[in-house]
Amino acid sequence: MRFKGKEIKIVLSEEATEEYNELNRIVGSELQRGVTSSIHQSILRSVERVKKWLKENPFAGEQVQKSLIPQYYLNKYGVTNLWRIELSDYWRLIYTIQSNEVEIIDFVLDIVNHKKYDKIFGYKGK
Repeated sequence: MRFKGKEIKIVLSEEATEEYNELNRIVGSELQRGVTSSIHQSILRSVERVKKWLKENPFAGEQVQKSLIPQYYLNKYGVTNLWRIELSDYWRLIYTIQSNEVEIIDFVLDIVNHKKYDKIFGYKGK
């Protein structure tokens, strides 16, 4: 896919790859047992749907204000921008956008559940 004349790539970090692979493993196991509808299947479908959206428009998510980018992502990845997009069951896909003259890369940093998302962003429970 191309966006404004540039090739678009979706790249997963090691952490996002681990979570994605774990979801695939769980869903595969469920399907073998005859489970055709589950939270894991819904989350995996939403990840696949979001990856497709990002290939069509790398800016499809909601941009996080620079002042609100968690130190975790600044330190670990040196990000200068951060985007989030909601998945099913309150999960989030967190990504950053990198670009040059030839391509746009959506680098998926995390696929996280609500509890981990709140922890990374410093939100407190009630």
